[in-house]
Amino acid sequence: MAQPVLAHDPPEWSEPAKPFHIASNVYYVGTQGLAAYLIKSDEGAILLDATLAENASQIERNIESLGVPLREVKLLLSDHTHADHVGAMAQLKRDTGARFLASEGDRWALENGRNEGDNNYGVMPFDPIPVDEVISDGQQVRLGDVVLTAHLTPGHTRGCTSWSMTVDDRGTPRQVLFLCSITVAGNTLVGNQAYPGIADDYRATFAKLAAMRADIVLTSHPEMADVLERAARRDAGDPDAFVEPGLLSTLVKDFKAAFEDALKEQEAGKRP
Repeated sequence: MAQPVLAHDPPEWSEPAKPFHIASNVYYVGTQGLAAYLIKSDEGAILLDATLAENASQIERNIESLGVPLREVKLLLSDHTHADHVGAMAQLKRDTGARFLASEGDRWALENGRNEGDNNYGVMPFDPIPVDEVISDGQQVRLGDVVLTAHLTPGHTRGCTSWSMTVDDRGTPRQVLFLCSITVAGNTLVGNQAYPGIADDYRATFAKLAAMRADIVLTSHPEMADVLERAARRDAGDPDAFVEPGLLSTLVKDFKAAFEDALKEQEAGKRP
């Protein structure tokens, strides 16, 4: 969930965080301010998101600290192509030898190493990442006993992709959703020359997500779903700290309202 332009990246984006278990085979391996998730399977691991380029070594150490050698990471995924989430992906791809899967909508940005679309924060370059396989809406990605489903949720970027999976959480099946950003975050909604359909895509995404359900919602900026706070609550004795079936609905409602407000403001600004 990239934020509007800042003079410097917030320090928490690179502040180390100790890796922790979330549910079943899902682990947090990101920093204090940027998430990366490791999903273990019986045939290796999947890494979702990579944070900033400067965090690559830190993410790799976090993965290895969970007993997963880098060469056991077999698949790399991202939710959207902004430098604060895929900046380290090229190095991780080189160091793991893993295959990188992404949507067609984000492929150009990934392979050209820059975000696409008009906005108020400019170009955020990163090392280009070759896409090994283009995924489509509803496609299931399998690695061993893990199955992830891709849900195209464009708007924040043209190829923004949310991912879902079912986990066995202490004997209870839970739906986990890795939610791609649904924030406006500086995007131009009116007269976007590079991404003309952006407003329509946002609206379609809000409608799509409103019809979905999730027991556990995980976001690329952890504060959006209180991921680190939930880990602390779980460690303090609340075994269901990550479980909140109503959270997705709340996030969709709140960010849809924020989108509509931003759209009205931008439309007003375009009037003579």
